Amino acid sequence: MNYSIVLYILGCVLKFESAFLVLPALVGLIYREHASVSYLAVAVLCLILGVLLTHKKPRSTNLYTREGFVAVALSWIIMSIFGAIPFVLTGDIPFYVDALFETISGFTTTGSSILTDVESISKASLFWRSFSHWIGGMGVFVFIMAILPMMGGSTMNLMKAESPGPSVSKLVPHVKDTAKILYGIYIAITICEATILRALGMPLFDSLTTTFGTVGTGGFGIRNDSIAGYSPAIQITITVFMILSGINYTAYFYILTGKIKELFKIEEVRWYLAIIFGSVAVITWNVRSLYPTFSETLRHAFFQVGSIITTTGYATTDFDLWPALSKTLLVTLMFIGACAGSTSGGIKVSRILILLKTIRKELSLIIHPRQVKKIRMDGHPVDHETLRSANVFLVVYFVLLLTSMLLISVDEFDFSTNFTSVVTVLNNIGPGLNLVGPTQNFSIFSPFSKFVLMFDMLAGRLELFPMMILLMSSTWKRK
Repeated sequence: MNYSIVLYILGCVLKFESAFLVLPALVGLIYREHASVSYLAVAVLCLILGVLLTHKKPRSTNLYTREGFVAVALSWIIMSIFGAIPFVLTGDIPFYVDALFETISGFTTTGSSILTDVESISKASLFWRSFSHWIGGMGVFVFIMAILPMMGGSTMNLMKAESPGPSVSKLVPHVKDTAKILYGIYIAITICEATILRALGMPLFDSLTTTFGTVGTGGFGIRNDSIAGYSPAIQITITVFMILSGINYTAYFYILTGKIKELFKIEEVRWYLAIIFGSVAVITWNVRSLYPTFSETLRHAFFQVGSIITTTGYATTDFDLWPALSKTLLVTLMFIGACAGSTSGGIKVSRILILLKTIRKELSLIIHPRQVKKIRMDGHPVDHETLRSANVFLVVYFVLLLTSMLLISVDEFDFSTNFTSVVTVLNNIGPGLNLVGPTQNFSIFSPFSKFVLMFDMLAGRLELFPMMILLMSSTWKRK
């Protein structure tokens, strides 16, 4: 383990977090809140520590896979540890464990909250909660690489550890240019949504915080009723942008470069949209008696399907009151998630497709043992490394799911609450069912269970392996 390079990267992350913390401090100043002092104080602390860790560049700048995964995992933990401090200093979340839960939920774009009254906290803290979604949505390392030339080509190991999907590739030859393209698209979508919401009459503060949660697929609302209190036009706009944010950003790159033929070859996007429309049709039929008009039924169905499959977690209605068929379908969508290479969580549509194609291949081999058949995605054969990674991911995923369920069961809540709690944090969604439904929160859990759920949030956002590697003793041995 090259400790010097890992510490150097942690220092860079702290300096960037210092800059991020200035924004909620400015919001506090605008609204004349004392909370701005707390955010400035933590910003200064992060800057000092960051400078101390980066004042001397390490002799060896080689960043191998192990160092990349460890650096990413520790960076997300460090960001959360310091990002939680302002909540405590302002008094908005007095207990540090709760503040840490809220912060990790923000950075991992989960959206699960321990707050019972969101509207009672300061504007600065409301902004920081939502802005943490935007930071974590595309990833802090993608942001850093778009600005700083860090360690040359070896930074691809940072992107692999942080980016969602069974495989990660560069859009263009250089990692830095890829990062710039990704963040350029990300910023463009953000500006577009915020502008439209503002034009529809949403207050500026609301439009910014809601956009951060939508584009980052996070889901922290600034109102106790989430999105339910806004107009149908605003809800429809948010639905559209949630679905757009769940699409693989490679599709947008093809559109920008005029490669329309390549765009229509992306199987994952086609299946993603098909799953959404199919789910909406079923739920609309199933809940038709709960709402006065067809248009309202369709609007709620589209919003909740888009919110859950993209792992955003906003709500316009209490879907915990929906019939069993609709709730079961939503839980299924929690597992599936959106596209790889988007800001969404979940297993990802591409992994589900690879799994189904693997099953089909195995069944075909039973019938035709001598048949030579390769699994293909978008017309290209899937390499063995991607297949192995997808299969191992699914095994680790379900082992972690079952282990977490067993651990939090010590709190003696019902099975539905425990099951959906783990599913929703592991897939970075937000609300679950029963005691953690869309009108409830996670404050009911003990500190021990909250730490289990925090680990799951980080593991889910970082595609499991970076967090699991931290638990291996061999990871920390020097070379």
